[in-house]
Amino acid sequence: MAPAGDERDRTVTGGASDRPVAVTEEGLPEWLEPVARAARTVAPEQLSRFLPPERGGRQSAVLILFGEGTHGPELLLMERAGSLRSHAGQLSFPGGALDPEDGDPDGDGLLRAALREAEEETGLDPAGVQIFGVLPRLYIPVSGFVVAPVLGWWRSPSPFHAVDPAETARVFTVPVADLTDPANRATTVHPSGHRGPAFLVESALVWGFTAGVIDRIIHFAGWERPWDRGKQVPLDWRS
Repeated sequence: MAPAGDERDRTVTGGASDRPVAVTEEGLPEWLEPVARAARTVAPEQLSRFLPPERGGRQSAVLILFGEGTHGPELLLMERAGSLRSHAGQLSFPGGALDPEDGDPDGDGLLRAALREAEEETGLDPAGVQIFGVLPRLYIPVSGFVVAPVLGWWRSPSPFHAVDPAETARVFTVPVADLTDPANRATTVHPSGHRGPAFLVESALVWGFTAGVIDRIIHFAGWERPWDRGKQVPLDWRS
């Protein structure tokens, strides 16, 4: 799946359903326009040094869902259950691997996967989500996933919750203002030596792939404020 290019409104068809999945910027709030612009212009290497291999990798998608809350623009996140064997307690976007019924990953399959996974994990109504862009696909080496970050506007918000407590501890929204607040930003240091951006919000640490994507969106949308990159948060070796 490629970025939206210069197209402001396109409809993708195919997959397991006859219903098209639209990608459109029509009616977006003004504050989201910089994010839509970034989706049309950003190059993969501007987002991450981990890019998909020429062959292999498991196709997947995440839904980066922006809404309007009581504290202004906000982003939907999940916290994984602490009892899970891998990535326990980590914060993430809703998402997961492409299923056969989602359709062609080079058609609208990844759009369908992002919406389906969000519904299965958070209980939200995908009918209220407007997909307005797709960032270039990225790679998570530790799991072998090739991930399409699908950008959504929560045009008609619906109730949400942790559908399966065995998998998800909670689902919540974070004000964008909290993510751009320099006081909430830090650099994680993994025992392997890898360093990456992090956010200290909602009594939790956002790091890894999720934090990296949020960091790049904030940067290319022009929302970034100077922050102390020397403020470090060490990660446990099991992370």
